[in-house]
Amino acid sequence: MKPYDLIVAGAGGGLIGAIKAAQLGLNVLLIDASDDFIESCNTSRTTGMFPGAGTRWQKNQGIIDSPELFTKDIMKKTKNSADPIATKALTEVSVELLEWMADSLKVPWELVTDFHYPGHSVDRCLTVTGRKGHEVMRPIWAKAQQDKKFDFKPSTRLVDVVLINGQVHAAVVEAKDGTRTNIETKNLLLATNGYAANKELVAKYNAEISDAYYHGSPHSMGEALEIGTKHGAAMGFLDAYQGHAAIAAHANTLVGWATVMQGGFIVNLDGIRFGDESAGYSEYAAILSKQENSTGWLIIDRDIHDGSMSFKEFEVTVNSGAIVWADSVDELASKIGVPSSSLEMEVANATAVFEKTTEDRFGRKTFEKVLKAPFGAIKLRPSLFHTQGGLVVNGVGAVIDKQSKPISGLYAAGGAAIGISGHGSDGYLAGNGLLAAFGFAYLAAKEIAAKSKN
Repeated sequence: MKPYDLIVAGAGGGLIGAIKAAQLGLNVLLIDASDDFIESCNTSRTTGMFPGAGTRWQKNQGIIDSPELFTKDIMKKTKNSADPIATKALTEVSVELLEWMADSLKVPWELVTDFHYPGHSVDRCLTVTGRKGHEVMRPIWAKAQQDKKFDFKPSTRLVDVVLINGQVHAAVVEAKDGTRTNIETKNLLLATNGYAANKELVAKYNAEISDAYYHGSPHSMGEALEIGTKHGAAMGFLDAYQGHAAIAAHANTLVGWATVMQGGFIVNLDGIRFGDESAGYSEYAAILSKQENSTGWLIIDRDIHDGSMSFKEFEVTVNSGAIVWADSVDELASKIGVPSSSLEMEVANATAVFEKTTEDRFGRKTFEKVLKAPFGAIKLRPSLFHTQGGLVVNGVGAVIDKQSKPISGLYAAGGAAIGISGHGSDGYLAGNGLLAAFGFAYLAAKEIAAKSKN
């Protein structure tokens, strides 16, 4: 059998790399450890938010944006710690990537303008109806199956790569029955996500969130990190991760931060707020984990409920019976078992901040609206979504060794590579994980295709 030009390991963001490379004429094999990646990969578990800086959807709304402004937002959120090469590459390719996905893969993008994610200075996140990752993946996979331009092996796990004289020669893969095979290829794209499902690695690199519920793919075991470092690759930002503070304890479903950005707030088991929720859902996971029983209550009203129903995951949360409703703050406090005086104080504070008669003690600038009866509460638990550190890559996704030289034929994207979130959890901007996954896969495919022509 003729060697493949490219093997892509991981069919989340890696699917984009496989499609783009095949469109550019390469002989491609895509493998995935799962047999149902459309439902189980990390991409499918997200709200499907992809940031793009200067897209036609923004221009249609009169929104002025640019890669430079996006970069500025990233650097502000990460306190200038984000990798500058990766940041430049991804902010600059964002428009090309998202418009190609719309035009070539028929992804029906919509610009999110009904609320504003923390850290983005303008509305730049695109998603699809239902606002769920698998609704992004489905049309892409349908198009790929229709075109049949690359080979696909499900239930196939990457376990190693064979290098000869510093050049990728083969991928070592393992089938579901444990059989291992060497498949010849000139290039390998590691798109197997990070290591968030590997408790040992999370405890080592992300101790502050290691006890939290993991809301991601069980296949994110860190193979790329293990394989890459075995062959001399450099690592970076291993303390970085995306957390989330709005998982419903009732059913482990995603409540979503749109609830907060519309005016909701979070109290602990004493009915007292404990931070500025508007800073971001990722860093708030660690903050929530420090509260008693790592638990809190999200306080909303009917308007916030209705404004969040555009998210399929929120609808699932509602249908699970996770929301406690009451006609007064006192009644709500009684139902959720917190002191009425504390909850009354927090509602009054939120109202005063909204009306600009006081400043919030945690620095929250506004609460967007005054909460009105009926009031709702959802019990929350913190979670880990995915890690944001990994193998060091250059501006086209090529893996770099410890001497800062590319390892010939080896590429990485998404959680397998360094992200653009800096260190810890507070540098994460909504959508940047998906941008790193899809963006570097896209860039790698273009680079490999260009090199194959020389």
